[in-house]
Amino acid sequence: MSKTLKKTTDSKSKAINMRWIDDMDGFLLNVMLEEQNNGNRPNGTWSIADLKSGKIVTPLPAKATFLDDPLRVLRAIRFGARFGFLLDEELKKAASCDEVKDALAAKISRERIGVEIDLMISGNHPVKAMTYICDLTLFSIVFSLPPNFEPAKTENCDRLCITYLDATWNLIQLIGDSTFNDEQRRLSLYAALFLPLRKTIYKDNKAKKIPVVNYIFRESLKRKASDAETVVNLHSALEKFLSLIPFLESDGDIELIEVDWGKGLDDVPLNSKLRVLTGLLLREIKDFWRVALLLSTLLYPPDVNCTENFPKQYFQLDKQRDLFKAVESAITKLGLEKVWDVKPLVNGKDIMSVLQLKAGGPLIREWQQKLLAWQLAHPDGTMEESMDWMRQAHSKRVKMQ
Repeated sequence: MSKTLKKTTDSKSKAINMRWIDDMDGFLLNVMLEEQNNGNRPNGTWSIADLKSGKIVTPLPAKATFLDDPLRVLRAIRFGARFGFLLDEELKKAASCDEVKDALAAKISRERIGVEIDLMISGNHPVKAMTYICDLTLFSIVFSLPPNFEPAKTENCDRLCITYLDATWNLIQLIGDSTFNDEQRRLSLYAALFLPLRKTIYKDNKAKKIPVVNYIFRESLKRKASDAETVVNLHSALEKFLSLIPFLESDGDIELIEVDWGKGLDDVPLNSKLRVLTGLLLREIKDFWRVALLLSTLLYPPDVNCTENFPKQYFQLDKQRDLFKAVESAITKLGLEKVWDVKPLVNGKDIMSVLQLKAGGPLIREWQQKLLAWQLAHPDGTMEESMDWMRQAHSKRVKMQ
């Protein structure tokens, strides 16, 4: 079967512009871009009625088509979502049967599955594509989890994943699509899709606790390690944002007292603590801080019980957009835009000189963190002032020991 259906033109009319989508491999998906031509059936395989109804069908029995190449299931979903076509009922029944799902899991490499999923997430209708995957009970096949993980996956976790994806997609449109570049938008959708799994972990061969989201990217989808790292970091950062949002949206009307994150910020003046903590967070997540903020607005306030019964109606996207804008504005007012590009005033050699150390180690890293906090608390401070502060703080510590 030919994979390319060239444009058909007629000297007497504008004609129909139809394309056989490259690599569709087995589907009768035909995109009607202009006017209906004269009712011809190329190769005798489909009719104008198929075009008008906007359906994806298989020329041969759907089950046989999918068992021949199970990846066709994901391609049908991807092109159906991309062009707004419906999946034929026979196709859906075949795609969701156990035999085809088992074949997809056993015969298709994880790399090929990952490519299809990434094209869906990067496409123009990612929510529709993921909803198809959920409706066809393919979610656990595509996004497979390690054998042992905790806590246990909730019964309706797949639907909750779609709910968060849908809310994030719509919130991005409300905030303004231009706020995020393509990579930020792509990874924000992955992070939203896996929000219900952000606290789920498993143990590797060395008994180290690893987020299952890391497993999904590296093993289930075989995507780039950087994708896994970024999404896991986003999940970590959004939890920190949740603790800062009340103070940032209040425009400094309440004092930040209890938030510390184990950073050892006892030396930071109380009135500078919000700037320091926010600056440290932005230095961790860098250009993706707006993505982390976006996701955190969907979980705010943090005491909401986000279980499988979590209602889609909970999301009040207008309010969440306003919250995003308020916090974004507060961060800008704090002068923290691009704070990750700010160079430390004091380097490791200077610290070693003051502390009279001959080699580096944990103590150097501890003082680097303290000096960075000092610098964030004193944005106009100089290297000499930061060194003087370090000498005094170090002298005070020595006396107390």
